Amino acid sequence: MAIQTRLRRWGNSFGVVVPVEALRKKNLQEGEEVIIEIEKAEPVSKLFGSLKSWGINPQKVKDDIRKEEND
Repeated sequence: MAIQTRLRRWGNSFGVVVPVEALRKKNLQEGEEVIIEIEKAEPVSKLFGSLKSWGINPQKVKDDIRKEEND
């Protein structure tokens, strides 16, 4: 499962807040160990128009993403 969140300073470290909905979907509880893969998010403005040359219907892509998130 992938989520997008922001880094926040906690003392001399950084942390992330995981939405409770994501934790519920994976049946995770406080204190459990998890593996986090970190990637820098691309600005949304950079993505606009990037699918034109692919010949893909953007609405279908959005619908597929929403369907995956709800599974």
